[in-house]
Amino acid sequence: MERIVRAVRSRSRPYRKTADDRLVSAKHFWIGKEADQGFLFRLFMYLILVDTAFIYIKPILYMAGTMIKDASNMLDPSVIWVPRSIYTGHLEEAFKLLKYNSGFVYSLTISLSVTVLQIISCAIAGYAFARLEFSFKKLWFAALVFTFILPPQLTILPSIIMFKQLGWANTVLPMIVPAIFGHGLKGALFVIIFRQFFSTLPKELEEAARMDGANAFRFFFKVMLPISRSAIIVVFLFSFVWNWNDFYLPSMYMSGAKEVPLSISLAKLAASLNADSAQGGTSIFAEPVKMAASFLIILPVLVVYAIAQRWFVEGIERTGLVE
Repeated sequence: MERIVRAVRSRSRPYRKTADDRLVSAKHFWIGKEADQGFLFRLFMYLILVDTAFIYIKPILYMAGTMIKDASNMLDPSVIWVPRSIYTGHLEEAFKLLKYNSGFVYSLTISLSVTVLQIISCAIAGYAFARLEFSFKKLWFAALVFTFILPPQLTILPSIIMFKQLGWANTVLPMIVPAIFGHGLKGALFVIIFRQFFSTLPKELEEAARMDGANAFRFFFKVMLPISRSAIIVVFLFSFVWNWNDFYLPSMYMSGAKEVPLSISLAKLAASLNADSAQGGTSIFAEPVKMAASFLIILPVLVVYAIAQRWFVEGIERTGLVE
C-alpha cells in the first residue's frame, strides 16, 4: 500500500528538467534535429538571401531615386537616396529623347514575334528529342548543346555576311526568321527546357493516344502542348526578357536602320549625352536622364514579371531547371 501511495505522489509531482534536458533543448533550438532546422542555419540563410536581394535591389533603388531629383536635390550633398521633392521632368525628357512610343512598339513587335516562334519551334524540337527515336539522336543533341555553349561572337561575322547577301541588312528578318527554326537568342536552351519537361511526363499518355489512332503530330498538338503550360511560361518569360534587353544582335544587324529597338535607343541616348558633356562640360542632368531612360525600358519587363511571377516559379520547378 505504501508503494502505491509513493508511486501516485511521484506521478503527481511536476517534472523538472535536468541539466541534460536543457542542453538537448538548447541544441535543438540552435542547431536543430536536422542540419537545416536550427536557428543558426535559418539565420545564415536569411543573411545570404537579404544580401543577395540587396545586391539586385540597390541599383533599382538608386535609379528610381536619381531620376526624380530636381536641381536642388542633385546639388544638395545631404540628399543621397530619398529626395525632398519628386520631379518628373527627367522622365518626360527621356521619353522624348528615346522616341518611346515608336521604340516601344518596335521592341514589343520583335520580342513577341521571336518569343512566339521560339515557343512553337523549340517545343517541337524538345518533344522530338524527348519522345521520338530517330537516327543519330544523341549526336544531334550533342550538337545542340554545343551551339548553346558556343559564344555568339564566333558566328556573328558569317551571319552578317549571309544576311547582307540575302538583302536582310538593317531589317528585323535576321532576328525573326531564325526563330522559326528554333534558333535565335538562346534557342538551344529553350529546346533543352522543353526536352526536360516532356521527358518527365508518363509514357502511358502516349500509349493511350496510339491506341486511339493518334500519330506523333496529333499527339503533340492535342495532348503534349496543352499540358506544357509551365514550360511555355518559362520559355516565354526568358525569351521575351532576353530579346527585349538584347543589344548585341540588333546593333550588329540593324546598325543603319531608321527604326531601332529601345535597347539601341538607350545606347544612342547615352552616347549623345556623353558627347554633349564633353563639349559643354559635365551636366548634372545627364545622369538623371539616363536613369529615367533605363527605368522606362525595364518598366514593361517588371510589369510582365509581376503578373507572371507565380506561374514562372511553378514552371521553373516543373521543368527541372533547379536540378
